[in-house]
Amino acid sequence: MAYLKYNGVGVTAMAAAVPSHIINNYEYTEFFPADQVKEVVDKVGIFERRFADAETCSSDLCFAAAEKLIADNNIDKSEIDLLIFISQTPDYRMPATSCTLQHRLGLSNSCIAFDITLGCSAFLYGLSVAYGMMQSGAIRKALVLDGETRSKVYSPKDRRSAFLFGDGGVAALVERDKKFGESVFSLNTDGSRADLIMIKAGGYRYPSSVESLQEKVVDEYGNIRSDEQGYMMGGDVFNFVIREIPRDIKKTLEFAGTTASDFDYIVFHQANNFINSYIAKKMKLDTEKIPSTIDKYGNTSSVSVPITIVDQLKGKLNGEKKLLLSAFGVGMTWATAIVPFVDCKISDIVEVANGKIIKK
Repeated sequence: MAYLKYNGVGVTAMAAAVPSHIINNYEYTEFFPADQVKEVVDKVGIFERRFADAETCSSDLCFAAAEKLIADNNIDKSEIDLLIFISQTPDYRMPATSCTLQHRLGLSNSCIAFDITLGCSAFLYGLSVAYGMMQSGAIRKALVLDGETRSKVYSPKDRRSAFLFGDGGVAALVERDKKFGESVFSLNTDGSRADLIMIKAGGYRYPSSVESLQEKVVDEYGNIRSDEQGYMMGGDVFNFVIREIPRDIKKTLEFAGTTASDFDYIVFHQANNFINSYIAKKMKLDTEKIPSTIDKYGNTSSVSVPITIVDQLKGKLNGEKKLLLSAFGVGMTWATAIVPFVDCKISDIVEVANGKIIKK
């Protein structure tokens, strides 16, 4: 197992944007009886979610978050030398959405811009890439933008996923400064389990067709989706998570010579409340140190870790704080990160409708 170590690089500011449209999960009963909905919602602990409208893409959410971050911190856009856009719901198959965001944000043509197409662990992957590139010394400031509109890719008629996913976007400013000290990342992949969470059709292995767009009953429980909508084998994902995540966290802590009790906050991917509670109990973690947003945003895929930081830790990252981050999902991939935060400035969350900010 390879561990990546960086020195003198960290996140100096963060901002987030969410769609203005709020879904009350208990009232999401168009396709399922209210008693079944209540049973599912109570179990997963997701009471509200944010759904993007037809005019709002993940890039719009990231653009709104980035504009808020830049304005609140008086950032000179000419000093942003790197833009990384993270999403599995991009604007187009090509070009890369990072390129259009570079233009929309008015960044220099010398700015490096590229996409990372990865799922739930991707914010930690993206931070690691940004940290590594920053250590070259040539990049002054980096923007890591992470956005997802997962509501657009899951069927409301498939009970196994209909109540889980929401939308959001986050911007993080990464800079060099000796005050940050050492960060440690553990990044992992098991592609033999790639079929546990998948959208089968719509790419180039299985191109879009009349058949791929057609809804159909997919199991004995009457769940309905097309081949161009996502599915998740929940039981297998749960077994994977409870086996691999505690092990990876433990090994990463051992490598870094620290323990879970040394951290100010532990931020998990917001998959569902049951999984995170199970991991916390299994590892005997202090639940007072584990912020959660699963109840009001749902599973926002890779956005869930950073949006939890923005939503729950605003005003709490003054001075030096030590954070343990853990994320897991599509791929299957998983990651653990030990990341110091020093006087990180967190902006208020903004709301977006029709692709534009409506509430600051």
